[in-house]
Amino acid sequence: MSAQPPLEFGYYYHIYNRGTNGENIFRENRNYAHFLRLWSQHIEPVAGSYCFCLLRNHFHFLVRIKTEVEQEACWRDLQAGPISYPNSSFELLEPSRAFNNLFIAYAKAFNNAYQRTGALFERPFKRIVVDSESYFSHLVVYVHRNAEKHGFVTDFRTWPYSSYDILLSQKKTHLLRDDVMFWFGDRTAFEAVHQVDAQDALIAPLIWEDWF
Repeated sequence: MSAQPPLEFGYYYHIYNRGTNGENIFRENRNYAHFLRLWSQHIEPVAGSYCFCLLRNHFHFLVRIKTEVEQEACWRDLQAGPISYPNSSFELLEPSRAFNNLFIAYAKAFNNAYQRTGALFERPFKRIVVDSESYFSHLVVYVHRNAEKHGFVTDFRTWPYSSYDILLSQKKTHLLRDDVMFWFGDRTAFEAVHQVDAQDALIAPLIWEDWF
């Protein structure tokens, strides 16, 4: 596939990708946890995350790329925390590079753990601009229902590797929970909308392929 356009500051994106040739990128519970730790490390400085779903051979995220001002503010917050940002002075991070660094770091750990070599993820990773409220809300539902759609579970609410339960809980999270709930109205509306399949006609522009 041809090179993708760079991620733009301040834009919302559906970010998704899969293993090369449909290979599983998550084999054990610890793989999912490690991917999310790396996501927080590499992506939190450049993007806010609204929802996600990790499946055995692919994943989906809905994010907003931080502006230059927001990225610097994030750097200052991290500098004030217990673990400082790796740079002693602020340097603007190119968002697409941050995602590539995530995939490289995860693939290296995965390859070491399972004695494999070569690329783990398809390249380039997929990104599509989410440019309306309707797309945003339908995409959140689509992402959360993905495990059920692909037959991993009979009820998407039981899939442990999505943000659905996290968004409904009061647990501390890096996800933009308040923004998501504001978008849907409240928790009751959020749950109700998820009982209806996302409309394929509205989701189609947000995903090029439906992976199994």
